[in-house]
Amino acid sequence: MQLKGRHLISPNDLTLDEIDGILRLAHDMRQNRRAYADSCRGSILGTLFYEPSTRTKLSFESAMLRLGGQVLGFADANTSAVAKGESIADTIRVLDGYADVVVMRHPKEGAPKLAARYARVPVINGGDGGHQHPTQTLTDLLTIDTYKGRLHGLRVAFCGDLKFGRTVHSLIETLARYPKAQFYLVSPEELVLPERLRQHLERSFRCEMIECRRLEEALPHVDVLYMTRIQRERFFNEADYQRLKNSYILDAEKMREAQPNMIVMHPLPRVNEIAYEVDKDDRAVYFPQAELGVYVRMSLISHLLGVNQ
Repeated sequence: MQLKGRHLISPNDLTLDEIDGILRLAHDMRQNRRAYADSCRGSILGTLFYEPSTRTKLSFESAMLRLGGQVLGFADANTSAVAKGESIADTIRVLDGYADVVVMRHPKEGAPKLAARYARVPVINGGDGGHQHPTQTLTDLLTIDTYKGRLHGLRVAFCGDLKFGRTVHSLIETLARYPKAQFYLVSPEELVLPERLRQHLERSFRCEMIECRRLEEALPHVDVLYMTRIQRERFFNEADYQRLKNSYILDAEKMREAQPNMIVMHPLPRVNEIAYEVDKDDRAVYFPQAELGVYVRMSLISHLLGVNQ
């Protein structure tokens, strides 16, 4: 498997064998962290975050620091030359000379892909609008593999914002590539999975998709529940957000309807869609999920830089 020097804009940039290779190394890094402590010494990660982030930005920084490398970049475009009107192309051309690998988050779909056209170093999409979030997908796959022991033959419920949720779009399209996937799509009518994506999944993978309006319809049947928040920043109308924000709230009572070995995931941040009482349930794995993001990003950085292979 050779990923050195490549960009990661979409999970589709990776074959299933390449994904499995990234996950294998991530598992080993989690078990033997000290063995990799100096593997990227002398390398620099550049972070271009045009949109707010906590987990993605900090987990990338943690990953590079744990590998012995260094980090530079910005977390607010208004503090950079972007505020003066600098283009993405010019910004990435400059950062090329400062960093060995770059992660970019941007509110506009396609911005990281544009950056990759001008970059000489690997560009990683850290999330672009409502489009894709490939490293969150790798994190989610590592979490599922850790707790369920497989990625095939899973029944997965996606609940919340399926229209704008880039984490949902990336993960469902990737899980569909594994055999015998079955999906429950739980959302308000206004936030259903985009029709073009649904048609693509049905046409390309013939996976079964069951649409629900109530979370209780899916809970008794699934191996994985993937909760998402209703994203205020994706709405043009505050009234629409206020009307839909409390559509789904997972609490202890609803958890009693679920299978005893089901796991609850969430890309975070949460607002109120998961009650704090659920945190005490052993099936709630969203905080370990966030931690696993460090190891999968350690693995990805190592592969893109051509070390630990």
